[in-house]
Amino acid sequence: MADSLIPANEVRFFSGSSNPQLAGKIASHLSVPLEDTHISRFSNDNLYIQLGASVRYRRVYIVQSLSKPVNDHLMELLMMIDIARSAAASEVHAIIPYYSFGRSDKKDAPRISITARLVADLLKTAGATHVMSIMFHSPQVHGFFGIPTDPLSSSKVFKEYLSKSDLEGSILVAPDMGQAKTAARFARTLNLPIAAGNKERVSDTQVIINGLVGDQVRGHERALIYDDEIATGGSILELSRVLIREGLKDIRVICTHGVFSNNGLERLAEVPEITEIITTDTVHIAPEKMHPKLTVLSVAPVFANAIRHNINRESLSDLFVYGE
Repeated sequence: MADSLIPANEVRFFSGSSNPQLAGKIASHLSVPLEDTHISRFSNDNLYIQLGASVRYRRVYIVQSLSKPVNDHLMELLMMIDIARSAAASEVHAIIPYYSFGRSDKKDAPRISITARLVADLLKTAGATHVMSIMFHSPQVHGFFGIPTDPLSSSKVFKEYLSKSDLEGSILVAPDMGQAKTAARFARTLNLPIAAGNKERVSDTQVIINGLVGDQVRGHERALIYDDEIATGGSILELSRVLIREGLKDIRVICTHGVFSNNGLERLAEVPEITEIITTDTVHIAPEKMHPKLTVLSVAPVFANAIRHNINRESLSDLFVYGE
């Protein structure tokens, strides 16, 4: 049943401007067309959006990553959801490969917004009936949504890729204790030991790692650093310095969301011991920004499989972050 054809006349697939490449791959995996979306701006800079196909009484899937420019892409998504709802779509599914606001998941300073919850409320108010994303920054983000939400995992994509490599003598390392649980689950699937950095965040771009917690790193030949997101690369650079001091000569960096802001990719690639940086296509990386050390894996099969299960009213538990 999971491989059954999707009734193309009963669904509509659209993409915002953030990642039409991934949206096209998902639609291709499902053998349904990716419909046109017309996006322009009025002279006063207001967005104008028109969906290019009828959505009346159909299941509508809108693919949009909340990548840079984040606020513009969020507004596009909210407008597209509202358009579909107003045009009598039977269901409106927001497919958000990269939910960037997930990092604002707690109130750790006075007079700030828990923006992950705010955006979840906005999606519901706009008319979304279901949200699908991959690798939220923290588990509590799932609980901020007042509509059914599927937090998918990218681990199977990485496991399939790494299964072709020799991992003997490797240890998997999380950059901080916040990612340790997810990293430990992934390490078990690879049958690897696990360690985590003892990290203190000083600012958005500066961190301090005072040591490692977990299995001993010294004595291993290789390390796999596993994180959900890399922006400036500050945490990974600091952790790499700790690992290099422990004698490791081969470091592979793995992350689901390769944001790579402020020359983050270039800074990581400059470290000789970092031999490969593996990410997915949740955030589109322009061809001119690619690097020889960068490997980009597609999560289109993950989303396509989850959407197919959803349409067929099948369980998705084995696709979730906590599904192992």
